[in-house]
Amino acid sequence: MSHPIQLKGFHHVAYRCKDAKETVEFYQQVLGMDFQLAIAEDHVPSTGAYDPYMHIFMDAGNGNVLAFFELPEQAEMGRDPNTPAWVQHIAMKLDSVDELLAAKKSIEGHGIEVIGPTNHGIFKSIYFFDPNGHRLELAANTQTSEQMAQLHSVAPAMLEEWSKTKKAPRHAAWLHEKIANDE
Repeated sequence: MSHPIQLKGFHHVAYRCKDAKETVEFYQQVLGMDFQLAIAEDHVPSTGAYDPYMHIFMDAGNGNVLAFFELPEQAEMGRDPNTPAWVQHIAMKLDSVDELLAAKKSIEGHGIEVIGPTNHGIFKSIYFFDPNGHRLELAANTQTSEQMAQLHSVAPAMLEEWSKTKKAPRHAAWLHEKIANDE
C-alpha cells in the first residue's frame, strides 16, 4: 500500500526567458522581487545532455519562487500558437484591492500596458506582460469563506457536466450575478 503524497507547496515554477539579465531586472524593478540565486551549467543535470543554460530564481514572497531558464543555444523561444495569449499566465497575490490599484499605477509608471482591474467575483486582478511575453496577473482576493465553500461544493458537478457537454455549467451562476451587481 502506497502512502499518499503530502505536498507542501511549490518549490519553484520555471519558465523560459529570452535574456536572464533583462528578466531579473524586470522582476526586480517592476515587481520588487529579490534575485535569490543563479545556477549556470553546460550540461543538463537530469539528462547529461549538452545544453548551456542560466537558471535564475526570483523570490515571489511567502516561500514562493519564480524561476527562468535562458537557453542561448536553443531555437528562439516562442509560445504555443494554438493557445490564446490570455490562457497561460503567472498569477501572484496581493493583500488588498488598494494594493492592486497602487500596483497598477506603479507598473504603468514603467511604461507597461496594464489591463484591469477585472472583477472575477471572488477576486480582482490586473494583467500585463513581462519582456519574454509571459502574461502576468496580480490578484487580490475579495471572497468570503461561504462563497469559497459553495464554489468548492459544486466544482465536481460542474466538471462532470463540462466533461459531457463542453458548455459552461450554471452551478455558480450567482458569481456572474455578483460581478454584474458589483460594477
